[in-house]
Amino acid sequence: MENTSYIALSRQAALWRQMEVVANNMANANTPGFKTEQMMFTSYMSKTKSENTPFGYRLAFAQDIGVLHDTSEGALTQTGDQLDVAIHGAGYYTIDTPAGPRYTRDGHFQLDANGMMVTSAGYPLLQQNGNPIVFAPTETDITIASDGTVSTENGVIGQIDVVDFPNEQDLTPAGDGTYQTTAQASPVAHPNLVQGMLEESNVNPVVEMTGMLNILRSYENVMNMIQGEHDRQIKAMDALSEAQQQQS
Repeated sequence: MENTSYIALSRQAALWRQMEVVANNMANANTPGFKTEQMMFTSYMSKTKSENTPFGYRLAFAQDIGVLHDTSEGALTQTGDQLDVAIHGAGYYTIDTPAGPRYTRDGHFQLDANGMMVTSAGYPLLQQNGNPIVFAPTETDITIASDGTVSTENGVIGQIDVVDFPNEQDLTPAGDGTYQTTAQASPVAHPNLVQGMLEESNVNPVVEMTGMLNILRSYENVMNMIQGEHDRQIKAMDALSEAQQQQS
């Protein structure tokens, strides 16, 4: 009799995880370069036996097996800030962090106290040679070409490292709008960067809100089924107890 409850509980756990993913999408609807995430589900088959079914039968439990990233490009918005740079097409920026290289499409950069071009979290943006991009205190006219070449009134400083991966689904979130992976990064041959613009999140709030309502409705249905099964078992035990009393 517990099998029904176990299956329902597995579905509830999967729905709870799905709700967390949708809530994270909603929270990042305004995060530049954020990519929508979706849960991937499968059925976990378990074989069971009893006195009445000696050969057993299969039970199907709901199981979330991973997260799928929607890698489609978000809309580009003009900001006019010379340190805002959007990637149009394939590619990720390479960021230097204490935990190793991280990758992002969030092109909202700024200068730190040392004149270094960094992310909002303070991580340096790397050039193709692996060095950070540093400006002199007197340099104010910053130009970033479509191929990532960074120049000022004093000349060329370097070229932004834009890389890609054979399978973008290998990237996993690492916080602060960055991703990590053990896969080998390869340079984008012809990057297309746009200065003064940012790539918006590709989250569709209407779709996510609709999904959230559907998840809540499914969760309530599973709760009702669990309560119904509980009530059925209580009635069955009461009926059995009454029958035994009548026999005695």
